[in-house]
Amino acid sequence: MEKKIHPLFNLAVIVGALGYFVDVYDLLLFSIIRIPSLKGLGLSDADIKIRGGDILNIQMIGLLIGGILWGVLGDKLGRLRVLFASIILYSVGSIANGMVHSLGQYELARFVTGLGLAGELGAGITLVSELMPKEKRGIATSWVAGIGLSGAVFAYYIKQWFGGGMDGWRTCYYIGGGLGFLLLLLRIGVLESGMYKSLKGTDVSRGNFFMLFTNWKRFVKYITAILIALPNWYVIGVLITFCNDFGKDMKVSGVIDPGLGIMVAYAAISVGDVGIGFISQWFRSRKKALWLFHIITLIGVIAYFNLQGATSTALYWVCVVLGLGTGFWAMFVTMAAEQFGTNIRATVATTVPNMARGSLAVVVSPIFKALVPSVGHFKAGWLTGVIVLAVAFVSLAITPETFGKELNYIEPK
Repeated sequence: MEKKIHPLFNLAVIVGALGYFVDVYDLLLFSIIRIPSLKGLGLSDADIKIRGGDILNIQMIGLLIGGILWGVLGDKLGRLRVLFASIILYSVGSIANGMVHSLGQYELARFVTGLGLAGELGAGITLVSELMPKEKRGIATSWVAGIGLSGAVFAYYIKQWFGGGMDGWRTCYYIGGGLGFLLLLLRIGVLESGMYKSLKGTDVSRGNFFMLFTNWKRFVKYITAILIALPNWYVIGVLITFCNDFGKDMKVSGVIDPGLGIMVAYAAISVGDVGIGFISQWFRSRKKALWLFHIITLIGVIAYFNLQGATSTALYWVCVVLGLGTGFWAMFVTMAAEQFGTNIRATVATTVPNMARGSLAVVVSPIFKALVPSVGHFKAGWLTGVIVLAVAFVSLAITPETFGKELNYIEPK
């Protein structure tokens, strides 16, 4: 068997981290430049509020479809091929976003970009998990996400530096595409997973997505792995993306910039994602670390809906708390990967985060929108939070512990 790579900052970790950095940059860039880009296409303020949400949901649908596609290919063709094919697709998609001249073109470009973005994190986490020794697995994957998530902070400052004028938002997309292509140069020297290579030439079923639904125990593990992360996209996709609207409801004083809210939240998420790896090592438990971060998220949500009459600065500080609490992205993906065998591990590790991202379009937003007509915007926001957090807490409670688990095994049909 191929000897595992022990140094924490090996090339696979670096490529995974930088790949996710560009991934997050592009994923959050639309939320940051949503208003100027749609104004540049001639939409009114009323249309921007409606169509902006529609485009975000189209992007999330691309992530859902791409998650399944890249996950299956990751187990059938290899982690490396998927990692770099997805980088190429979202780099091309990012450049295409900067060239759109109609709403339909923008929607298509975001869908294609979503398809590309879907493959990078799962393939990267799977590769790093299988190359690193189990003693350092959690820390390594946390570094991947911690560095990667800082891409949102970078996106905010790129918008500040280059996003001015009528077409400045196009430059922001071009920069993202260029970064993606530069990343491909680091591909040379990255090793394929030895666990994956040991399956080649055997009759073991690889990348069979339907195996996740043919066994009840496997199905429950898969669904709960997704539901654990529902608070992430409730926080980012509802509370922070539309913090200006909630701020008006709560009579928060001062100008509220959703882009700044996203930036400070993701700065905190990056800190949380690095920290949770060390906390998990300290607790010697994935679940205890995740419980701690879910509780911080709960505290942040309570604080958010008690900002009546506060300042915009106070709101941004609550965004920091919410970001820190939801800084468990890498840990939840790592935990999902550790629960399944090598023959479907990439399928799980790629579909789970994208199903969680897609939950914004198919679960969180529909609940929120369904509640608004009857209880109003503000109350719908916190009721959605109650539902989302309750589901996540139950899912985490029944998820098995995976700390220190050996990964060199296969899933039977």
